[in-house]
Amino acid sequence: MAVIPDIPANSGTKVFADIIFTLFGLGFILIPLYLIGLVVYNVYFHPLSQYPGPKFMAATRIPYMRMILSGRYPQKTKALHQQYGDVVRIAPDELSFTNGEAWKPIYGTRTGHSQKPKDYRFYAPTFGGNPSIIVSNDADHSRFRRLLSHAFSDSSLRGQEPIIKNYVDLLMQRLHENILDGKNAVDMVAWYNFTTFDIIGDLAFGESFDCLKNSEYHPWISILFSSLKYAAYTNVARRLPGSKYLVPLITPKKIVSRRNTHLALTEEKVKGRITKSNERPDFFGNILKHNNTEKGFSFPELITNGSTLIIAGSETTATLLSGVTYLLLRNPLVLAKLQDEIRSAFTKEEEITLESCNKLEYCLAVLTETLRMYPPVAVGLPRIVDAQGDMIAGNWVPGGTIVSVSQLSASHSPANFKDPEKFIPERHMDDPRFANDSKTAMQPFSFGPRNCIGRNLAYVEMRIILARMVFNFDMELDQPEQDWTDQECFVLWDKPKLMVRLKPRHTV
Repeated sequence: MAVIPDIPANSGTKVFADIIFTLFGLGFILIPLYLIGLVVYNVYFHPLSQYPGPKFMAATRIPYMRMILSGRYPQKTKALHQQYGDVVRIAPDELSFTNGEAWKPIYGTRTGHSQKPKDYRFYAPTFGGNPSIIVSNDADHSRFRRLLSHAFSDSSLRGQEPIIKNYVDLLMQRLHENILDGKNAVDMVAWYNFTTFDIIGDLAFGESFDCLKNSEYHPWISILFSSLKYAAYTNVARRLPGSKYLVPLITPKKIVSRRNTHLALTEEKVKGRITKSNERPDFFGNILKHNNTEKGFSFPELITNGSTLIIAGSETTATLLSGVTYLLLRNPLVLAKLQDEIRSAFTKEEEITLESCNKLEYCLAVLTETLRMYPPVAVGLPRIVDAQGDMIAGNWVPGGTIVSVSQLSASHSPANFKDPEKFIPERHMDDPRFANDSKTAMQPFSFGPRNCIGRNLAYVEMRIILARMVFNFDMELDQPEQDWTDQECFVLWDKPKLMVRLKPRHTV
């Protein structure tokens, strides 16, 4: 009779434990080897390995993520271009360009190439995942743009001029009330934000936010910037495995809470606008006429687009006005020339209108130069190259590569502009000194089918407000030694206070 050896009761457990231990041991060895191999591949064998840039940025996307969260993305990208040239590898699969010839292949349309899709990881998720004019496929974008374009047409702008003028009148009134003959300083960032926020509230939702009326920020303004910071955190989280769970884990609760409040307030305003007349000369008038058709907006789409209009329609214009004020006061010869143009063109304030401001050539050049020096959207907006690859500014780029033109880098590149760090409006007035400037490199409102729909409105507001400021006041910086433009940026600039001493001009 055979003897069956005794098998310890825990032997199965021991075998299982040995297997787990072995797997962990292999993982402990293989995972580092895989990561090392990936880094070596990215740096030396990746299809983008021929492109210049820091090796540590080619190796892994971690430096890119840190750059985004630091709020110094545009400045650091600018420094990289100054070191490496007009095309820089800023991540294993991403290139940044500054050559003006890159705008069309990246953002435009051409025969044989479809419009390059956006890298949507760069943008914050929209309300309920519903599309907006910024975050949408081509069909939805075309529908949104078609319905919104009416509100930004020349005829609509003329109809909106009385609305805009009322708020600019109130801005001038409040500034005169809050200054003591130039002996106290006012924060012009706040006053410009009050004005543009009130205007966008009226034009989008049919009612002001009463910032100018109350001479204080609406609580909404204080939370707007959190939406932009939210985009920075989601940009990082969505590039990692398990992004669905990482977004709420890595994003500060305060930022998430403020963004949710912003969306709730937007929803409330949209509901209020729906009850008003569709004949108002505002953004939603034409949209609401088609609201119950297939061509119209759904209610969630009204919210996502309303949210976009509030931020894009107020913050960018206030940013540019703050920037032009600072740059003028740092460049007294430019300010004197602008003062001469405006104060000689008008004998009384009522003469300053949309039409008359269009004739101020130097004023336009000053604003254009400010857009170059201090672009409100300073970062590159990423697109993804077609599967078949593409030629971009003389460089072959393989399919799937993320590409962009860095606004700040392109506008400050010595390859594109003579004396790029100097504020010289004459470069936009055919001054022969700047005949070799690459004007195409500067696209502050972006390029192609998805360029900024609100460009004309922005110019109307900027021209009228700047002309009225220069006509009414002599200005000087309260703290001229500080570099006000040294700011963090989360797509838009996080602006500190701009304290300016205003002295009323005594006109006859």
